[in-house]
Amino acid sequence: MLIAGMAARPAAADDGGRPFLAYLASWAEVQTDDPARTMLARLPGYITHVALGFVKPDLAYTGNLDLSGTGLAFPYPGSVLKGAVAELKRRQPRIKVLLAVGGWGYFGWNDRDFKALAQLVRDLGADGVDLDYETPDAGCVRNGGRIACADDARSIAVLADLRAALPRPFVVSIAGWSVGAYGEGSFANAEPRYGPFVGMTRAMLRAPAAEGIDLVSIMSYDAGPAFKPEEAFRAYRSLWRGPLALGIAVMPSTAGDARYSVERTVKVLTPVLSDPKGGAMLYGIGLVPPGPTGPQNPDYRGLSLAICVTLGLAGCDASMP
Repeated sequence: MLIAGMAARPAAADDGGRPFLAYLASWAEVQTDDPARTMLARLPGYITHVALGFVKPDLAYTGNLDLSGTGLAFPYPGSVLKGAVAELKRRQPRIKVLLAVGGWGYFGWNDRDFKALAQLVRDLGADGVDLDYETPDAGCVRNGGRIACADDARSIAVLADLRAALPRPFVVSIAGWSVGAYGEGSFANAEPRYGPFVGMTRAMLRAPAAEGIDLVSIMSYDAGPAFKPEEAFRAYRSLWRGPLALGIAVMPSTAGDARYSVERTVKVLTPVLSDPKGGAMLYGIGLVPPGPTGPQNPDYRGLSLAICVTLGLAGCDASMP
């Protein structure tokens, strides 16, 4: 069922080139011993990538599908997760399953163990990793019209190490900080102009290691009321020519951004349609905002449908668990 006031678009001929990456919050999964009853296994086919959040960069994993030291918070054991991945692939073979490594609070990049991460990916039957490189303070400063960040060398090394641990055909996507492409050139004065994270993704995307990236999504939320997601998309596009997904958040902003209502989601994503490799990211499946839900305060189901219809993807009438 489509949302009132939203006209369905015919599916684009190149649906495969327009990404829709959705994070699945492991802590919000249903508790079950049956892999087929998990939310993961029942995802609709219009999603192109699902990122399971979140794995610690310095995870402890020695095999046997023991998730206890990984950072993932699924309410079922690794054997059920492996079964859920297999069941999703049986039902929706085009969806790529990624493990999201990092995220806010998982800052153990110096002690990263990507050998263990790669083993976990293989043991679960997943397709790759989403690199959510976050840090309490990226240390970005502007000097002579250029941005330099204290974290630049480490972020590039992290990306290079990840791709070395998971060579293609494994997928490597990255989640770019909201203002991570700002600070230089046409985007030197993009708002917000100042802060330790402005420009933090630029070095990574300009480095030779960027050849190992398959998809970039933008965490275009929690950046403050002056932030404009459409401008962030243009800034990232100036650095990255591949598939690019603009992020939509289920939960209200902690920094004063406008709420992603259904109407705002459609408005923000409509300019993306002119880019054949432009798409969307949703954070995240399983999350429900406080208060009564509806078009002005949608949950992950409402936003997933709004994204699917706006992007003109096929199968938007499929149910979201």
